[in-house]
Amino acid sequence: MEDKDKKDLEAQQGGDNTDNETVEHDQETVEQEAADHELVEQEVVEQEAVEEVVDQEGQALPEAELSADAPQDGVEGESQRTLDPSVFAIPTSSENQKPAVPGKAWAIASLVLAVLLVIVLIKPPFGNSKSKVVATVNGSKITQDDLYEKLVDANGAATLEDLITKELLDQEVAKAKITITDADIEKEFQGYIDNFGSMEALEQAMAQAGLTEDILRENIEINLKMTKLLEPQITVTDDEINQTFETYKDSFNTPEQVRASVILVKTEAEANDIIKELKGGADFAELAKTKSLDEATKANGGDTGFFAKEEQEEALSEAAFKLEKDEISGAVKTSEGYHVIKLTDRKEAHTATLEEKKEEIRKSLVGQQVSSMSGTWLQDIRSKAKITNTLTDAEDTNEEVSSEVPAE
Repeated sequence: MEDKDKKDLEAQQGGDNTDNETVEHDQETVEQEAADHELVEQEVVEQEAVEEVVDQEGQALPEAELSADAPQDGVEGESQRTLDPSVFAIPTSSENQKPAVPGKAWAIASLVLAVLLVIVLIKPPFGNSKSKVVATVNGSKITQDDLYEKLVDANGAATLEDLITKELLDQEVAKAKITITDADIEKEFQGYIDNFGSMEALEQAMAQAGLTEDILRENIEINLKMTKLLEPQITVTDDEINQTFETYKDSFNTPEQVRASVILVKTEAEANDIIKELKGGADFAELAKTKSLDEATKANGGDTGFFAKEEQEEALSEAAFKLEKDEISGAVKTSEGYHVIKLTDRKEAHTATLEEKKEEIRKSLVGQQVSSMSGTWLQDIRSKAKITNTLTDAEDTNEEVSSEVPAE
């Protein structure tokens, strides 16, 4: 009898456990469905916010151009606004020391300080509640949500602030009925090409500065907007232009330059073989594309663009400057290997005149003052604007609430 009673008790307990497990399972299912529903709603809200940001089609406004407190090179007060030589030259890396390129290259130097923050603050739309896997590490998944959250944590607030500033700028441009056309941007961009001698030379300079053509064009557009807004408040005198020209006259002069095509190989024997092929009628550009080790020039058929004697390695420059147009060198030993050089063009040295450079200097001085004034100007229009920033405002609110909670 006791055994039977024991078995009945165990059966009853087993049934109770099964019922409890069923209830727990049902509860977990309900909670999971609620969580999934909440996640979907959150993603919809986030996506709508993202679309509002995307509609602005904004790019970060250069911080270097927005600082009212930043020192301005060469500015010694309102009555003496001249440019430091550094604004006429692109900085060079320690691995590739070359002298400054005269002309509008000063603008590249300022753009280096204003390299835009390249962070994608856009959370892609999702087809369902599961975020797309963008990477795996030993089987562990990294999702788009993970990536997005890290990007926001790292630079989200700063990027959003830049977008807000850009939107404020665009609204002021619209109020003033200012129009920046593609032709305006192209004209400025062409000015860079002209002053560097070729598109290839400009691309090399941009690469050194960490810029792309798109970023440079966007900077040009922003700078044009700021200039058109603030230039009516700026005065540049002839005396200031004359003083700048006399102080930095050498920076405006153009030294003798040559343009060449080069093929770089490892050994002298390889260089001599290429020279034989060229004498046999082979196309220099095609050989450069297929055989040159110079990654900077091979895609362009070996074209270096124009360069002054001091802007290339001494052995290469000495050989190139001795050549006549269309003449091909022998094997030239350099630090990288052996070069075969073909001279394609030459420009004689030119001494600049004030009349030639007057407008360029005026624009430079205006740009310098725009940079100096822009910080205060933007602070002023921002103080008058109604701005809602849920990304940082929510964090500030949470911090205030936390600070008000009494300690237990």
